[in-house]
Amino acid sequence: MASLTTTAAPPPTTAPRRTGRPRPTRREGGLAGPAMIAPFALFYVVFLAGPVIYTFVAGFFDSSLLTGGLGDWAGFSNYADALSDAEFWRTLKHTLWFTVLTTVPLVVLALALAVLADRFVRGRWFIRFAFFAPFVVPSAVVSLLFMYIYADQVGLAQDVVKLFGVDTPPSWLGDPDWTLVSIAAATVWWTIGFNFVLYLAALQDIPRDVHEASAIDGAGPWQRIRHIILPMLGRTTTLVAVLQVIASLKVFDQIYMMTGGGPDGASRPSLQLIYDTGFTEGRIGYASTVSFLLFVVILLVSLVWFALVRRTEKER
Repeated sequence: MASLTTTAAPPPTTAPRRTGRPRPTRREGGLAGPAMIAPFALFYVVFLAGPVIYTFVAGFFDSSLLTGGLGDWAGFSNYADALSDAEFWRTLKHTLWFTVLTTVPLVVLALALAVLADRFVRGRWFIRFAFFAPFVVPSAVVSLLFMYIYADQVGLAQDVVKLFGVDTPPSWLGDPDWTLVSIAAATVWWTIGFNFVLYLAALQDIPRDVHEASAIDGAGPWQRIRHIILPMLGRTTTLVAVLQVIASLKVFDQIYMMTGGGPDGASRPSLQLIYDTGFTEGRIGYASTVSFLLFVVILLVSLVWFALVRRTEKER
């Protein structure tokens, strides 16, 4: 007779004990994000949002460097004085004209140079370095360099113009008709490298298959630029144009060092008016008003320019 055998059930297993750091709770995980952005938020409030709010508030007071606090309440008198001040509109006109003189070449030339540099396979790093190197030069060095180039009688610009048959070259920094044009040309040489690098990086992101397919279809270089490169660089052009408009509207240092706003205020920008009014005359309330008005102008011009560029991009 066969014997029945029974097998014992295996002992119950226990779950392995977890080691290491405990799993963070939902509350702890929710605080991680705010804790990481807290340093940036602190600097943003202290150095950007705070000064903007203070500038807006100080514009309603007769604030001065000679007295503490905000001073006496002035209401909208500072705004009325600024809008009726001929010097405010004159400096704003100089700022807008300088923006036109620099934005157009800094967008068009940067794009053209980037397209040409993108065709080089060897030595591209040197071309990128050569165009970007002036951008890292301090504004004081650039100003001193071009003050020597534009110097009357002995400047390099005088000799270059004489080679084209001009016997009496203009005074580049002393003639009111040529001052802003000369400073704009120096600014283009100084800052074109930044836009050039942005365009060159965008060109390198375009797949080579697209260029090869267009070449097989018989498209020439100009047709590829017009129908492929320009449409695919639409977003980069929008970014470059908006950044350049904002940078040009905030011009101050090269004009202040090269001409001091002269001759006879012919190159004085809005930021120099703010500087002279606030730190030389001590009228902080009026300077704050002009600063806020310039902020509104920069905001409106940037929005309009952004809308125009985006509309052109969609039409393409």
